[in-house]
Amino acid sequence: MDAVRVALLREVLAGTEWPAAARRFAGALRSSVVPHRGGLLLVGTAAYEPWHLAAHLVDESTWSGLPELAPTLVRHRVEPGGPAHLAVGLARIEAAGRGKTLLLVAPERPGAGLLERVHDARRAGATVLSLNDGDPEVRGLAHETLAVTGDDDVDLDTVQHLVSAAAGENSAPAPRGRRGFRDRLSRLADQLTAPPPARW
Repeated sequence: MDAVRVALLREVLAGTEWPAAARRFAGALRSSVVPHRGGLLLVGTAAYEPWHLAAHLVDESTWSGLPELAPTLVRHRVEPGGPAHLAVGLARIEAAGRGKTLLLVAPERPGAGLLERVHDARRAGATVLSLNDGDPEVRGLAHETLAVTGDDDVDLDTVQHLVSAAAGENSAPAPRGRRGFRDRLSRLADQLTAPPPARW
C-alpha cells in the first residue's frame, strides 16, 4: 500500500484508536530491531502465513533506510528445493535468543507447538511482539501486542498496513536536513485530502 493510500486510510480511521495504536506497536518493533541491527523473525500460524506484511516490511526497510526492518519469514511448511528466502522453518524460532525479535501474526489461536516454541524463544531472551485476535495465551507470551478482534471496526490486514507504514516513518533523519521522499509524499497526500479552508 503506497503512502497516499495509507494517508487516506488514516483519515478514514481518524478519531479511532487504530492509527495511534499502530504507531505505538510499530515504535516497539523499531526499537527492538534497530539497536540489534536486525534479527526480525516473522511467523504466522499453520493456516496463515503473513506474506503481505513481510513484503511491506521489506519495502519500508528500503524506503526508510532501515534494513533492520526486513524480516526473515519463518514458515510452517518448507518445500524442498525452494529458494533460500522461503526455506526458513520453525527450527529458526528454536534458535532465537537475545538480540532477536519474533513477530507473531495470529488471526486465530496458534497451535500448541508454535506457542511452545515462542515461549522458549522468549525465555532465551528474544523479544516477542504479536498481532493477534486477542487470545489471552498469545497476549501473555508477547512483550508488546496489538489485538484485532471480530468486534473491531478494522481487520487484521488493515492493521498490518498501518503498522508496516508506521514502522518506516520518521525513522532516521533525512540527509542534509531534507525530508525523505515518503515523508514528502505523505505530506502531499495529507494536503490533497484535507478539506478546503473555510471562507468567510
